[in-house]
Amino acid sequence: MPIDPSAQVAATARVAPGAVIGPGVRIADFCVIEDDVVIGEGCRIEPHVYIKRWTTLGKNNSISAGTVLGTDPLDKNFSGERSFLVIGDDNVIREHYTISRGTQPESTTVIGNRNYIMTSGHIAHNCVIGDDNVVASCALIAGFVEIGNRAFLSGGVVVHQFSKIGDLAMIGGNTRVNKDVPPYFLYSGFDVTPIGVNAVGLRRAGFTQSELAPLKKAFRLLFLSPGPLDEALTQIESACRGEHIENLLAFVRSSSRGICRRN
Repeated sequence: MPIDPSAQVAATARVAPGAVIGPGVRIADFCVIEDDVVIGEGCRIEPHVYIKRWTTLGKNNSISAGTVLGTDPLDKNFSGERSFLVIGDDNVIREHYTISRGTQPESTTVIGNRNYIMTSGHIAHNCVIGDDNVVASCALIAGFVEIGNRAFLSGGVVVHQFSKIGDLAMIGGNTRVNKDVPPYFLYSGFDVTPIGVNAVGLRRAGFTQSELAPLKKAFRLLFLSPGPLDEALTQIESACRGEHIENLLAFVRSSSRGICRRN
C-alpha cells in the first residue's frame, strides 16, 4: 500500500498515487507530494511543503513549512531527464528551503544524516553533504559542492560550485567560499581566509588536548609559514602525527581546485 495505514495525511494535502509514505509519517495541510517520492518512517512534513518526484527521504526527518525538495536544477543545460535527491535520516530542514536534484540524467544530490539546515537557503544540484553538519540561515551552496561531517556554515555563507569543505571546519558569516576548505580549522573574511584551529568545535566533538596540539602546529605550518604548499605539507608530515593529521594531508593533496590560503 503506497500510504502506510499508520501515516497521518491532512485532508488538504495532495499525495500522488505513485508516492510511498512510510509508517508514522505525518503530512500537514496543503502539502504536495508527487509520484516517485519515498518518505521514510516517522518523517514530519509541515504545511505547504512541496516534495517533487524522484526524491527519497529516510527516517525521522523534520521538514518545515514552505520547503521545496527535489526542485529542478538551476542549470540552463538541464533538459528534464530523470535525476534524484536522496536525503538520509534524522535531518531537520527548516522553513523556506530548497534543495535540487541532480542535473545530469540519473545523477543524484545527496544529503546525509542528522544535519541541521536552517531557514531560507538553497543546496544546489549534485551536492554531497555528509553527516551532522549545521547550515545556518541564508547560506547558499552551489552545484557539485562537497561538505564532509560536522562542519558549521554560518549565516549568509556562499559556496562556489565544485568547492569542498572538510570535516569540522567552521566558516564565519557572510564568507565567500571560492576555494577548498581543509578540515578542523576556522575561516572568515570576504574571500574565505584561515583564521585558526576550530578549537571550540573540536572540543565539543570530543577532541583532547593531545589531539588539538598537532593540529595547531599544522595550522601554523600550512597557513603562516612562508614557502610553497608542497614544502608545508612535507613539514607537517614530519612534525605532526595522528589520524586527524593524516585526514588533513589527504584532503589538501586531493584538492583539484586548490585550498584557501592567506594572501
